[in-house]
Amino acid sequence: MEKFLKWIEEKLMPPMAKLSEQRHLKAIRDGVISTLSLIIVGSFFLIIAQPPIKAWADAIAPNAWKLMIPYRLTMGLMSVYAAYGMGYSLAKSYKLDGISGGVLSLSAFLLATIPVNIDTFINEATKAGVKGGTPLGWVLPMANLGGAGMFVAIICMIFAVETLRFLKKHNVTIKMPEQVPESVSRSFEALIPAAIIITVIWFIRVWLNFDIQKVIMNIFKPLVNVAGNSLGGVLIPVIFITLLWTAGIHGMSVIGSIVRPVWLVLLEANTKAVAAGEALPNIAPEPFFQWFIWIGGAGATLSLAILMCFSKSEYLKRVGRFSIIPGIFNINEPLIFGTPLVMNPILAIPFILGPVVAGVIAYIATAIGLVSKVYVLAPWTLPAPIGAIFATGGDLKAGILVIINIIVVALIYYPFFKIYEKRMIKEEQEQRG
Repeated sequence: MEKFLKWIEEKLMPPMAKLSEQRHLKAIRDGVISTLSLIIVGSFFLIIAQPPIKAWADAIAPNAWKLMIPYRLTMGLMSVYAAYGMGYSLAKSYKLDGISGGVLSLSAFLLATIPVNIDTFINEATKAGVKGGTPLGWVLPMANLGGAGMFVAIICMIFAVETLRFLKKHNVTIKMPEQVPESVSRSFEALIPAAIIITVIWFIRVWLNFDIQKVIMNIFKPLVNVAGNSLGGVLIPVIFITLLWTAGIHGMSVIGSIVRPVWLVLLEANTKAVAAGEALPNIAPEPFFQWFIWIGGAGATLSLAILMCFSKSEYLKRVGRFSIIPGIFNINEPLIFGTPLVMNPILAIPFILGPVVAGVIAYIATAIGLVSKVYVLAPWTLPAPIGAIFATGGDLKAGILVIINIIVVALIYYPFFKIYEKRMIKEEQEQRG
């Protein structure tokens, strides 16, 4: 195991460390993360509007369309917010104006959706008996503005910011005198890039009638299906994330940058199904990993923290006791770097194996219908059983599954923990004697 960890440190770690700092992946990560507060709030409104208790649902039904509005304007526009955030982040990484990068990325993304003219005023309010008003006129269909549009948002963002960077580098911009206010000067500097970006996207989408969204979704559809509904789609990211953590690399920062857009597409598909009263299609959006696998943080370390609280090693007991409270709220850096788990050949095995087994148990339980599928992005700092119940829309069995996984992972950690504990006790005795 020591040779394996050394190989990770010397061969795998350097390229992965570079990958985690690759500016485009970093921009995608930062842009998506910037939308999480909106997604979480929207998820809670969805739970209220579509509660799992029938009596509650019947009482709310007349006003459900009102309660769904925050959801539709947060999660339903997820890619709109992300397009701006990603563009801002990428532009800043090039030392360009972040606001211009965000606005250009957003405009490019919106141009990929053709507006339609609605002559009649028909919406949920009308269906609920509220009288409508004048015709709506030109509107943007929202189907591709949520998580389903994330891939297109990423492509449009890269095209927009790279165009801005290229033109800036070659001085193809309009420069204003120094006495002109910075905000005005910034707008004129983005004028030529904006003209090129808008014209190119407009020509491709409108004149060539090339549906970017449809093509991208067809390309990524096999990946989405594998990631959302196969055991391999669950275990592959788990293995890579835990492997990187054992080598001292923040696994979620690297792997999450790659797979999070896919997870968001899966999550939105589930939320849409709930809103439409249909069966949820996907097993493993991101909340599946958060609540059923990363219990206490990467490596499912809450189980280890519990064991360490009763350790015969004074050092491990202290680390366990000051790590247990953060661990309950899914913060495990004190445990990872205090034990330490990084480059620890003994505890690396259960650190990888525990989440894998938890993933298998959770996948089977969800696939056969013992536990409801997740569709709510609950705050990640909730204690795992509570977070799992929220994420599944109130399924108490999800909380029971979390407790089962905590116990199973503790059993996996136990023999390796005892070996490591024996080593630590020996070292403590040598230091005292």
